[in-house]
This record gives sequence, structure tokens and C-alpha cells, in this order.
Amino acid sequence: MKSKSSPELRPRPMDAVVALVVALLAIAVAVAYYGSLGADSAAGYVITHRGEEVASGSLSEPREIAVEGEYHLRIVCDGQRVTVTHSDCPTQDCVRTGSVSRPGQTIVCLPEQVIVKIVGHSSGPDLVIG
Repeated sequence: MKSKSSPELRPRPMDAVVALVVALLAIAVAVAYYGSLGADSAAGYVITHRGEEVASGSLSEPREIAVEGEYHLRIVCDGQRVTVTHSDCPTQDCVRTGSVSRPGQTIVCLPEQVIVKIVGHSSGPDLVIG
């Protein structure tokens, strides 16, 4: 009995061309998809203090907001992102959070019950894993 010969498993020049085309297509799709992931131009912010809305606006409009209560907060929108620049609350978590600019991101000051939330529609994914 004769056994079948095994196929040759060495790469050929055409295999490299196919692999290159697949890699270039993957890069083109990634650039097209992830290239649009910046801050959304229609995004805005809403600031609530003890459950009541005290300010809202567009991220594209620079503005400074003061929230007065037991503690005093200064919130700045610089035209691209919103930041709590000063707070005299004991934990300073709201100041350490940094800037927010994408829809769904929030800054919270629990002692003064202030919530800064970015609202709007994002064209990108909510979460990227990997």
C-alpha cells in the first residue's frame, strides 16, 4: 500500500501578498473607525447641586461656574473639557478627577452633592477591551 504524500507547508510568495493585503485592510478599518473617537462637538455638560440643575451648556463655550453651599466649588469649561479647579471640601476627589470631555463621563463631589456630567451622543464605542 502506498500512503498519500503530505502537502508542502512552506510559505510561498503569494502567501506574503495575501497577508500584506489583509494587514493593510485591517489598518485602514481601524483608522476609519477609531479616528473619529475625539470629543463630540455636540456634547454639553449639566451641573446639578443637591439634585437641582444649576448650570448647563455646550462644551464649545468657555465658561466658569461657581457652586456655593457648605463647600465652594469652581468649575471651568475651557471650550473642550470641564474641570473642577477648586473645592474646599475635605476629600478633594472632584478636583483630583481631572478633566472630562466625552459623553457619559462625570465628576462628583459627594460632600457638597455636586455632579458634573457630560451629555450628548458619542459616535465611538462605550468601551474598548484589549
